[in-house]
Amino acid sequence: MPEKAQDRSPVSASPASGYAGDVSVNEAWRLLVEDPVAVLVDVRTMAEWMYVGTPDLTSIAKRPLFIEWQTFPDRTLNPDFLGQLARSIPDKDATVLFLCRSGARSASAAMMATAKGYARSYNIAEGFEGDPDRARHRGTYGGWKAKGLPWVQS
Repeated sequence: MPEKAQDRSPVSASPASGYAGDVSVNEAWRLLVEDPVAVLVDVRTMAEWMYVGTPDLTSIAKRPLFIEWQTFPDRTLNPDFLGQLARSIPDKDATVLFLCRSGARSASAAMMATAKGYARSYNIAEGFEGDPDRARHRGTYGGWKAKGLPWVQS
């Protein structure tokens, strides 16, 4: 029997306009571990997945979904984003956690998903690599990788 929304762990999220809220990478990991229907959607580009790395959810018997928000290399919006999302996550009551490099594209994806009925759409605000440091390097103090969450690289 599918998990009921009221049986899920409460979410610690910062308020956001147009979607359920912003969560930290640690809160996203907690939700993925505790909520059996929580899904991680990585909205970065194929090039980013290949060269920067991807979240590794094998230790919790899950796999991230990879749906580009913008296509590479022209960075145009993926015209089938919602179609791919709907085919991959038919349950609109699922907790959906969107991830990009630093939290901007994933916020837009969460907003669009919410508008299409995915009410439990969250943005992982720190992203996979976080904001750049003073030397303009990403991944040194914020984001999925810097916080030590599991990831792999091709």
